[in-house]
Amino acid sequence: MAKKKSPGKPSSCVPGTCCTVEAVLSVDERGQMVLPKEVRQKAGIGTGDKLALISWERDGEVCCLALMKVGSLSGMVQGVLNPLVQDLNRE
Repeated sequence: MAKKKSPGKPSSCVPGTCCTVEAVLSVDERGQMVLPKEVRQKAGIGTGDKLALISWERDGEVCCLALMKVGSLSGMVQGVLNPLVQDLNRE
């Protein structure tokens, strides 16, 4: 079933769009976390999909983490990551 897009939420990853908090995750004693089903469906993440964990450092500490589908990395890396890095550098 297709969902209508919420007003104010970006429809694609483009410079100048804001991020949205989709969920708050807990880490268990083994270091595992679960992406909620609704988030997986919305992102099109299925069983066996590979995700890349991308981190940003500020002042020698990791400040941000992001997950991207490995298949999306080649074309999206520059367009998505550069604006995020620029925003972090401005703070």
